[in-house]
Amino acid sequence: MSGDMEDEDTRSNLLGRGSILYYGVGHMLNDITAACWFTYLLVFLTDIGLSSSDAAAVMFSGQMADGLTTVFVGELIDRFGHFKKWHAAGAILVAVSFSSVFGGCIPCKIFGSDSLLLQTIGYCIFAAIFNMGWAATQVSHMSMVNCITLNSTSRVALASCRNAFTMVANLSLYAIALVVFNTVSSSGSHKDVENQYRWIAYSSVLIGGCFVGLFHLGTKEPRLKLEAHKKGHARILWTYWFKKVLYYQVALVYVITRLVTNVSQAFLAFYVINDLHMSQSSKALVPAVIYIFSFIVSLLLQEFSWTGRHVKAFYSTGGFLWICCGAAILILPSSLSYLMYILCVLIGVANALMMVTGVGMQSFLVGKDLHGCAFVYGSLSLLDKISCGVALAILESYQNSIRELQDCNPTNLCFSNTRYGLGLFPAVCAFVGVLVTYSMDLDERPTLVSIPTEIEEPLLV
Repeated sequence: MSGDMEDEDTRSNLLGRGSILYYGVGHMLNDITAACWFTYLLVFLTDIGLSSSDAAAVMFSGQMADGLTTVFVGELIDRFGHFKKWHAAGAILVAVSFSSVFGGCIPCKIFGSDSLLLQTIGYCIFAAIFNMGWAATQVSHMSMVNCITLNSTSRVALASCRNAFTMVANLSLYAIALVVFNTVSSSGSHKDVENQYRWIAYSSVLIGGCFVGLFHLGTKEPRLKLEAHKKGHARILWTYWFKKVLYYQVALVYVITRLVTNVSQAFLAFYVINDLHMSQSSKALVPAVIYIFSFIVSLLLQEFSWTGRHVKAFYSTGGFLWICCGAAILILPSSLSYLMYILCVLIGVANALMMVTGVGMQSFLVGKDLHGCAFVYGSLSLLDKISCGVALAILESYQNSIRELQDCNPTNLCFSNTRYGLGLFPAVCAFVGVLVTYSMDLDERPTLVSIPTEIEEPLLV
């Protein structure tokens, strides 16, 4: 009995920085490809000749495939475990399909046709495959958190480290993009555009793949799942979560947070080029500033001792910052475009605060119910993907043309759809997220859950 208590005390201690680091790098491939996906996919597709509605259809098909896959993978992980196998399989799909999306229309090459319909279908297929792999990696990686440690502070530190490497991934992407846009010549033809983005895609996959390898070398399969299935521990049914009010609150906050970050990221490149008339390099520099400050804040958040009160306070602070930034983006004239870099600093801080605490809320929700945690992450991701897909499809279908924006007076307001997508929409979402957060009933003490004693070896080496 005393031995069991000693084991539990050991597992409840704070994790070492090395252990947190190994876990944190596991999502790098997903993050760097997602950064490219949400920042440049719509720009890439419209640059090669697809209409705004066709580009929105490609994005939407990927989001739907992603959402459906998350629930399927979550169910299989809860039944059989094998986090690392799902992670590796998803990473392989991501690497192959992502390179294919930005490598040109493969069905067009096979059938020898460049029709817009065939291009749209081809990009939709590979967008769906990419997002299926992305979902498998995401759910397996996120649901591992609750099997790594029993300490809520360490759980949030894991989420914070993961978010920090999300920033590293984004910064890596924009560094690559800045080099490519300045060195790889482009006359504006479809071939030159594809060549630029092909270099970005291949470089991103190479960098992300190296970090995935580090993750698999530095981690072991969680023994909790393996032993639980051997000894017949009951798996928690889906209906268990649907009876908890906190599930709906956390789900709403997480979906809202992802809407804020993903939708704003998708419209950022359009905004700085079309609305503010900044240089082409700003497509990389502006988002880079955002992620530099997100990275710094994510590192600082690892040093806090986390309670439910802290989580709610930091999320609300991030939401308030986004409300202020959204209002400024909505009214910023192109003559004052340099102020965008100041806004980027605040957006970066807000994104980190909202993402780290938004994911941390899921650990408070799961608590000791580890045998159904994959369903929680999978179902919340399903809602995230569907909502983002619908929002982006609607906003992109009403996207203003460049000719319409050229008629705007640089000293006066010009309320384009891009401004609504980057400014108004995230600000409203952030406001709703803050309201829901205040209504949550989270534990005020650091969570220390009690689980079976099947974990006999350290998870991380």
